[in-house]
Amino acid sequence: MKNQLLLGAMLVALAGGLQANVLPAQAVQLADGKTYFVQPPRFEGATATQKTAYFWGSTYYFTLTLPENAGEALQKVAIAPEDGPDRAQFYLDQTEAVLQTRDRGESRLPLRDVTRDPKTQVITVVFDPPVAPGSTIRIGLRARNPDVGGVYLYGVTAFPVGEQPYGQFLGYGRIQINDPRIFFRGGFF
Repeated sequence: MKNQLLLGAMLVALAGGLQANVLPAQAVQLADGKTYFVQPPRFEGATATQKTAYFWGSTYYFTLTLPENAGEALQKVAIAPEDGPDRAQFYLDQTEAVLQTRDRGESRLPLRDVTRDPKTQVITVVFDPPVAPGSTIRIGLRARNPDVGGVYLYGVTAFPVGEQPYGQFLGYGRIQINDPRIFFRGGFF
């Protein structure tokens, strides 16, 4: 009987110790100082408000969900246009980001910086403060659509908070741009 009580007490203590280690999610930081998400954000997709070539004033939306167990807040997102028949022209000073919630709708997120690398054309959106785990955000990039219709791909990478954050590639956003000139070339008009 005494051994059973001792065994029971040990199991309870062990289970309590496991719970303490499992409940709070912690970021992964390696010896070299790089910070990683425990569970990376999920890329929900991309869309454009206007999909006609030449259109001025379209907004390209990129939606991400940062899970509760991400382990670290989201500091920045990089959006990289892949090579295509042409490129959209983005107006970075008109970039916006919103936090989406089921019960309260949307609220604007403050941005610290929005930049474009002149060589690679990668657009980086930096949040201030960082976005907390358990959030869904939508980034809106104001644009003039490309002059040529086609499928345009944008690689999306998320970075956690930290001095040396590791960028987690989340996938490609696909934007289809339609070219109205094809109707004129085919003899429809």
